[in-house]
Amino acid sequence: MFTQKFHEPINHSLRRRIGKAISQWQMISEGDKILVGLSGGKDSLILLHALHDLQKRSPVRFSLSAFTVKISGLETKPLEEYCMTQNIPYTVAEHDIIGIIRARNEKSPCSFCANMRRGIISSWASENGCNKLALGHTLDDAVETFFMNLLHSGRAKSFQPKSLMTRTGVTVIRPLILSTESAIIDEVKRLGLPVISSPCPFAGHTERQRIREYIAGLRKDIPDLYGKILHALQNLTESESWKL
Repeated sequence: MFTQKFHEPINHSLRRRIGKAISQWQMISEGDKILVGLSGGKDSLILLHALHDLQKRSPVRFSLSAFTVKISGLETKPLEEYCMTQNIPYTVAEHDIIGIIRARNEKSPCSFCANMRRGIISSWASENGCNKLALGHTLDDAVETFFMNLLHSGRAKSFQPKSLMTRTGVTVIRPLILSTESAIIDEVKRLGLPVISSPCPFAGHTERQRIREYIAGLRKDIPDLYGKILHALQNLTESESWKL
């Protein structure tokens, strides 16, 4: 059931972190047409809710719409109803990504799925006049990606808060990049947002999940691990690199 809370702004702490990310990386400009990748998970719903609230009070004018890549078994009706209550244009496109993963016997299903969905959404955005694509990646995701790159590729890097997809000309923005998963979980519960359970058969059995558990163990001994990784990502200088 949809409640009045759907029209409430997110709490001050989370709103401040999102605002800081948008300002620090200049994510939104006058006249932007922003498409939100709406998976139905907690992160993408909070992102859409926050941007919709910002749209109503910001002096910078921008348009907002949402797009879901529907994989087999995903129930999108609650998302359609939510977007309708907020007057947010919403599009759903079905793609058999799980079938493709199985046919390829893909060893990194999460990474493959994320890249494929991002490509589908970016192409749709470009074809329909949207110049920005907002994705719900959080600080947790950035830290996990950092460790995955470090441990499996020997590279001390993560994804960028803002980046241009040269193939489509669409700029990807990640306004939740300074926000933690725990804060988002609490806010989703408070607002009663319609989070959709993922039907993905690979959920919970991936390398990212193993890295997540590894990081949880590290944080018991290093409570400020996220802050240290964030500082490293923002402050690695050329003089600190071993590049010859």
